[in-house]
Amino acid sequence: MTEAAMSATREYAATEAELPVGTLARLFLETVERLGDRPALASAEGEVWRPISYREVFRRAKLVAGALRASGLEPGDRAAIISENRPEWALADYGCIGSGVVDVPVYSTLTAPQIRYILNDAEARLAFVSSQEQLDKLLEIRDACPSLETIVVFDAPGTLPEGVLGWDAFLARGENAMEGVPDETFRRDAAAIGPDEVVTILYTSGTTGDPKGVMLTHGNLYSNVIASSRILAVGTDDSTLSFLPLSHVFQRMVDYLLFSSGCTIAYARSLEQVAEDLVLVKPTIVVSVPRLYEKVYAKVMESGGVKGVLVRWAEGVGAQWTDVTLEGRKPGPLLAARHALADRIVFRKIRERVGGRLRFFVSGGAPLAPDINRFFYGAGITILEGYGLTETSPVTNVNSPEHFRIGTVGKPVPGTEIRIAEDGEILVRGPQVMKGYYKRPEATAEVLTEDGWFHTGDIGEIDRDGYLRITDRKKDIIVTAGGKNVAPQPIEGRLKSNRWVDQAVLVGDRRKFLSLLVVPDFAALAAWASEQGIESPDRATLLRHPKVKGLMEQEVLGELQDLARFEVPKKIVLIDREFTIEDGSLTPTQKVKRRVVEERHKDLIDSLYSDEAAEQTMFVA
Repeated sequence: MTEAAMSATREYAATEAELPVGTLARLFLETVERLGDRPALASAEGEVWRPISYREVFRRAKLVAGALRASGLEPGDRAAIISENRPEWALADYGCIGSGVVDVPVYSTLTAPQIRYILNDAEARLAFVSSQEQLDKLLEIRDACPSLETIVVFDAPGTLPEGVLGWDAFLARGENAMEGVPDETFRRDAAAIGPDEVVTILYTSGTTGDPKGVMLTHGNLYSNVIASSRILAVGTDDSTLSFLPLSHVFQRMVDYLLFSSGCTIAYARSLEQVAEDLVLVKPTIVVSVPRLYEKVYAKVMESGGVKGVLVRWAEGVGAQWTDVTLEGRKPGPLLAARHALADRIVFRKIRERVGGRLRFFVSGGAPLAPDINRFFYGAGITILEGYGLTETSPVTNVNSPEHFRIGTVGKPVPGTEIRIAEDGEILVRGPQVMKGYYKRPEATAEVLTEDGWFHTGDIGEIDRDGYLRITDRKKDIIVTAGGKNVAPQPIEGRLKSNRWVDQAVLVGDRRKFLSLLVVPDFAALAAWASEQGIESPDRATLLRHPKVKGLMEQEVLGELQDLARFEVPKKIVLIDREFTIEDGSLTPTQKVKRRVVEERHKDLIDSLYSDEAAEQTMFVA
């Protein structure tokens, strides 16, 4: 990196400032008209994905719009979608977009009481749900949701209670409502929706307190689709696998972009089958959160014996090749030959694991460890890291194949300004910034200035070339009892590239030193323990073994040896169960809910700081 690039600046605007004004409704109409019989969506039947054409998507979206109107919903009314990714999700969404109904996506992993809060806050009159499991949640809370009138089930069981319709029956209601209504009438009404109209309310997952409803307009999301399309070239030869929750704005906005570009969107059968589906679908473009890349990396690096030696040799070669290439230099003959050999025996197999046709990944939702990104780049897999929030529709910055800098989230997308406040907070201004929080003007005023600057709550810096680097979440900064400020995310990120570490959470706010909670990679650890002749009936027993504790201490501290003394944790705790979305420790985009983790392990953490605790001890939860 040049000296100029390393120098920081406080403000940077995208070179292309002006974007056209438009709506998702008009974008949808123009797309289906242009692409007609081409495959738009695909759903799995066994191990085969059956395509749905753009023309058919339009037909079904029109029926959804008609059924919404026949169910009594008017423009501006709210309809919830509680479902995993599937074609019906998108069809329900496009039906809402075309009818002016505001949809409210809800994570399918939420509990019934959490869903009740969102439905009541949004005053949803109708809810789409995917399955019996989701229907059972709504039936449990239905009496406590006075505005909820109709439930539509995509996979409808045989017998349904009053007020509940199966998907086919709902579409039949729409067919009756739209009988005799020309397509042009539906197009005219949809096209009349204005860019300032709210199209969706997304409830932030939040780490504390009740979630807030983020109001995004047609113009917000349309501008972000157009801006992103000018950074990421997508065409009709592309295909994707959609598996991040569509209830999160990241996958949803990208799917709008891919849909409008003619890229076929195949929906994963389940999150558990994503690895298999990547091989079957062979996508060219995929978006994900860092957790996927971390898991693939860990799986590769857990190899033992001769294979493990070859993998680690290839990793070193790939890192050298990456550094030279990204500096704009041509690798020398010896390095090029070594890289070609590493590609033949290691890297090619990794590319095959993600389908073998991938042009690039896009990563967002949380920081990606630079070492992991560097490893994949050396293996011939480009991961374009970006940045944004629900409140910014979401993309504010993203790397591109042409402008790519590992360790950053790229330059601002067209139409976007980035500013660093005096305290290091990242501020954003642009057409993608939300209208506000639903029914919360005071909360809106806290984060959105009168002249349009949104306070992200993240800390970062901009280099002289305009690349943004995220250093941490403002509220996550740890201040030790000695007054030292420590950003936990970069330290945790380092550990994620270690083959023995699955998850890590740094703690120690207002304490005299830092401590670290570590969830080991149990697949790698169990294989190593077996080679060492270590037998254990369960994880907790395995973690208590002196050799295991010694290995983990050596590996963890080895990754952190060049940190400042006050940044190095004095206590390391091995945890025998993962932090998950289901137990409330992670957000749906796999970010750690730091306060939840600290509350759940409060007694354990307190014990680390007791007078009886040893100065450098391995604990097991």
